[in-house]
Amino acid sequence: MTETYRPRRSVLYVPASNDKALAKISSLACDAVIIDLEDAVAPADKVSAREKLAGIFANRPGRRCEMVVRINARSSEWGADDFLAALRCEPDAILLPKVDTPRDVLEAGDVLDDNFAPDEMKLWAMIETPKALLNIGPIAELGRDPASRLVCFVAGTNDLVKETGILATPDRRYLTPWLMQMVLAARAGGLDLLDGVFNDFRDLDAFARECTEAAAMGFDGKSLIHPAQIEAANRAFAPSAEAVAEARSVKDAFALAENAGKGVIALNGKMVERLHLAQAEKLLAKAAAIGA
Repeated sequence: MTETYRPRRSVLYVPASNDKALAKISSLACDAVIIDLEDAVAPADKVSAREKLAGIFANRPGRRCEMVVRINARSSEWGADDFLAALRCEPDAILLPKVDTPRDVLEAGDVLDDNFAPDEMKLWAMIETPKALLNIGPIAELGRDPASRLVCFVAGTNDLVKETGILATPDRRYLTPWLMQMVLAARAGGLDLLDGVFNDFRDLDAFARECTEAAAMGFDGKSLIHPAQIEAANRAFAPSAEAVAEARSVKDAFALAENAGKGVIALNGKMVERLHLAQAEKLLAKAAAIGA
């Protein structure tokens, strides 16, 4: 999780070529929007989609909504121009697809620096290739260096299924080991982590179950392909009322004069340490940010 918490419970892909979808952004309750130039845009439409970026960002929602651009791979015929067009729009972040090594992130950061992009413009990285998984530790470590601008991983589960040939079962049993590897790496690097998309946007019950499981696994939110998925994601990745109440009781207990300086206290028949206080404070900050 980044130092200043930004809710990323629901992160909706919106094709830059889809005017109807773009017009709805300001009315959506998602925490972030990814304006997509990559997978959601046909090759014949990629240049015209890129040319729409300036207009999209000129009319960005006034409400608090993170705006991100996913470019095509910088090694592709569209990538370099996508990147320059995106940085000129000053999005909150640029999402890099097909990240395989730390160098992919560092080189992108160099381009931002060379073009005097503001420090507030960050980088997100898709983890969607076997090579990315093999290098995920060193890539995640960049999150500890603010100069890298890397703040978030996005699981590219569809591409991982395609690249590895594993069977995509409803319970994601064959993907789960890699998803947990992403969680460990993201936490080691201090990064946020978004789960991959759920393809059947009509099956909202199954989607809600997958969100609940992803939250239990440690993900911060989920990438979405349809506005109908926003509500379930927001609910699953937000602290429950019970969790907030428990966190508040831990914080209040440590604030008592008789507990000043103590490393361990008893609360409701349980041993509570200062590490639990840190967890409680983080959860309360998350709840406050979501409420705001």
